[in-house]
Amino acid sequence: MARKKKGLLVVVSGPAGVGKGTVDSALMAKHPEIKMSVSVTTRAPRPGEVEGVHYFYRTKEEFDRMIEEDAFLEYMHVFGMNYYGTPKSFVESEREKGNHVILEIDVQGAMKVKAACPDAVLVFIAPPSLKILKERLVGRGTETQESIDIRTKTALDELNMLPHYDYMVINDVVDEAVGEMESILTAELCRTVRNKELISKLTGGETI
Repeated sequence: MARKKKGLLVVVSGPAGVGKGTVDSALMAKHPEIKMSVSVTTRAPRPGEVEGVHYFYRTKEEFDRMIEEDAFLEYMHVFGMNYYGTPKSFVESEREKGNHVILEIDVQGAMKVKAACPDAVLVFIAPPSLKILKERLVGRGTETQESIDIRTKTALDELNMLPHYDYMVINDVVDEAVGEMESILTAELCRTVRNKELISKLTGGETI
């Protein structure tokens, strides 16, 4: 019997330089049913950016109205300038289609999403060691020493939030990390709490 399931909301966090984007991109390349969440922002589009692909672009007034309407899973004010938020409507629409939605977000935002959407799956992408994380940051060639020190300290604070996550994936080899993400999705889809309709039919004596 075919099981039509609602897609998962997978919240992915991890320190800067850990390779969250690389792992998520590789995962989505293998699985077209996995989509990246599209945020709403009050900043202006940059050259080449497309509405509904990179962001949903809204005015400050429109954003405020969405806050009043409780339209966000979470939102933030970045650097006292622009607002960014995760729209409930996009996430729910994709999940109802059976697609899985990945939301890359920091640990504070992840806790807000978990509160607003208790069935969200929280995954923390961690480095093999802090030493390797620092080497990756240095390898970028775009960070000052001060910036690297700040990011390393922030990484420690973020790692202390690990007990609040459902899963931890170590990104040492990207393909292995992607494989672990696939295993997490498979395990979550097999959970009894996500198969209540089928269980009801089976226990109700329906012929299959």
